[in-house]
Amino acid sequence: MEKLGLFACSGCEIGEAVDLSAFEELAEEHGAALNETHPGLCSPEGVARLREVADSGEVDGLLIAACSSREKTREFRLEGCAVERASLREMVAWTHEHGDEDTHMLAEDVVRMGLARLSGRKPAERELETLERTVLVVGGGVAGMQAAIAAADLGHPVQLVEKSGHLGGYAAELALRLPEVPPYDDLHASDSEETVRRVAEHPKIHVRTDCTIASINGQPGQFQVAVEAAGETQEFTAGAIVQATGARPYDAQRIEGFGYGDSPDVITTLELDRMLAEGALRRPSDGEVPQRVLFVQCAGSRDEAHLAYCSAECCGASLRQVATIHRAHPEVECMVVYKDLRAPGQLEHFYEAVQTQPGSLFTRGEVNAVRSNGSEGLEVDLFDSLIGEALTLDADVVVLATGMVPNSADGEAIRAFKDAQVRAETSESESQRATAAETVEELSAHESTEILNLNYRQGPDLPALGYGFSDSHYICFPYETRRTGIYAAGTVRAPMDAAQAGEDGWGAAMKAVQCIRSAERGEAVHPRAGDASIADFELKRCTQCKRCTEECPFGTLNEDEKGTPEYFSERCRRCGICMGACPERIVSFPEYSVDLVATMIKTVEIPDEDEEKPRILAFVCENDALPALDEAARRRLEWNAWVRVIPVRCLGSINTVWVADSLSTGFDGVMMLGCKHGDDYQCHYIKGSELAERRMTNVQETLGRLALEEERLQVTEVARDDFARIPEIFDEFAELIEDIGPNPYKGF
Repeated sequence: MEKLGLFACSGCEIGEAVDLSAFEELAEEHGAALNETHPGLCSPEGVARLREVADSGEVDGLLIAACSSREKTREFRLEGCAVERASLREMVAWTHEHGDEDTHMLAEDVVRMGLARLSGRKPAERELETLERTVLVVGGGVAGMQAAIAAADLGHPVQLVEKSGHLGGYAAELALRLPEVPPYDDLHASDSEETVRRVAEHPKIHVRTDCTIASINGQPGQFQVAVEAAGETQEFTAGAIVQATGARPYDAQRIEGFGYGDSPDVITTLELDRMLAEGALRRPSDGEVPQRVLFVQCAGSRDEAHLAYCSAECCGASLRQVATIHRAHPEVECMVVYKDLRAPGQLEHFYEAVQTQPGSLFTRGEVNAVRSNGSEGLEVDLFDSLIGEALTLDADVVVLATGMVPNSADGEAIRAFKDAQVRAETSESESQRATAAETVEELSAHESTEILNLNYRQGPDLPALGYGFSDSHYICFPYETRRTGIYAAGTVRAPMDAAQAGEDGWGAAMKAVQCIRSAERGEAVHPRAGDASIADFELKRCTQCKRCTEECPFGTLNEDEKGTPEYFSERCRRCGICMGACPERIVSFPEYSVDLVATMIKTVEIPDEDEEKPRILAFVCENDALPALDEAARRRLEWNAWVRVIPVRCLGSINTVWVADSLSTGFDGVMMLGCKHGDDYQCHYIKGSELAERRMTNVQETLGRLALEEERLQVTEVARDDFARIPEIFDEFAELIEDIGPNPYKGF
């Protein structure tokens, strides 16, 4: 930016905390053409003045030194003028002593960094393309059908691909379903046929049954899809994708001691449903109507040896089956043995209604074994935790309520298969090629698990968690996956019942439509929704190290035959992790680059050592840590005035050169505050904070070789609700720096 303007707000205690007239000299230092102070920039008069200046062309960039960049975003959005924010309210006035020398020095540094960031910005230039608005829905069960209807009702053409010969999935086999309307105490007829009819008759939905995905190339708005049906391949373009491929029951053969496979009278929930759908409750061994049916809940679920998770819908399915049996055979006793019975929300009314039916017995316990008792039926050994005794119960039929396993690709096996293929073809050693060929043969069966067949450098399907459910930021963004523009819905995303799956389909369709419309505007989707900038790769300096392609959490980058990254702008979430990964620093964004942040670092005034005013630089993640700082400020929690904060998109975007620049400039310590990570991570960019910590461990080792204490660099996990810890985190690090002593490079 060439023509800069500075507007400082004196409201919200800012004018009481610092002398704003001193900013005139800072504005002159950075060549600002305009410097004004206003008592309330967010007021109608203040906003009008900002827009007047922006419209006049007097400046092409404005620094608004007022409240946090997370506040007043609508008021301070100026068409045709770049805007940067300097947080004088939260970072200075609300968190430091008014009128104090250190507070004023802090305010000046905040403005200096803001002006440096603004002056280093480049205009975001890109040409918008006409993109495809079709939504591809993969899977024709409850979630897939509802996703198709939702997207089509919003005006988007839909291609619905189902690998079987009919729509409806598992739910289509059920005549009755759990209650969803008051008084929630009785089953009602399934509406699956009506939903199938709506899909089949919708003018914007093209249904493809007996069809699979052969390949998907491209990016949101430009997915090139090839499908196979009846031996023919057809192609079309899609703007976004919903994967709703459902789940299957856990293999009951793997549950030892429960009698499945040993006795025909031990069956699964799915097998009982099919029996009830035919209208004939029979004991498989002799065809007679059973007198007692015993249901074993959590058969293989909530068990580390099988499925560690709760499958959510098993309890409801068993309640539905008990109620169905009592309708047709009121004389049959139904016994349900559960670890914990899950009947959330209005389903509790149905649970109570089933409990009160004659012939219903529910007991809490742990089943240990199921065995045949010859011609007399089955015996079930359990420990009843309600009465604290071991019991043996007789039954004619035992129903195992097995959990669900998502119908997703076996990602690890597929990657191993592909790697073995490459080794078998390229290894120089004959023995290595032979070993790899054996591995290919062993893993070849897993190739059939591929569903989407994405042409992505990081693999052909959605990255999944340990149990196969799609990987994402599952609390804040439940339908998102690690592939931009591809959304998971229903039981491939998480365990759930049919009603939840239907709602999931609607939600995923909404996200797919939102993605298409964001792509049409040239904007990113979450978490930086609305960001119109795209990354620039200076490929002539690329060394093909592949760190950017390997570390991007979203598969944004492919590689050409030489290993050079190929950037797909609409897959990009603008997190900057590739920028942090690149050792050659060839990646940059118009308003966020290695050079730009380095300039911000170098513009901070570093006091001489004899002034005894250490300086600490804190890189703060904008998604969790920055909101925590803002909340601490709102609560008027004070923190150390030695700290200078630079918000970053993600800790993973921090290039190690920034640490080097900080210490060489004279900062006494560097902090990084970012999201928690691990098995229960909630980093908005999946692995960003984990990558940063790994990289910084290497930097700490380098500091030791440079005779600098490793403790001068610290990575700290901060969640949004950790605001009360902020002063403590800063103070403890400041005390550590004071104990270590000044940076020996200060002043050089």
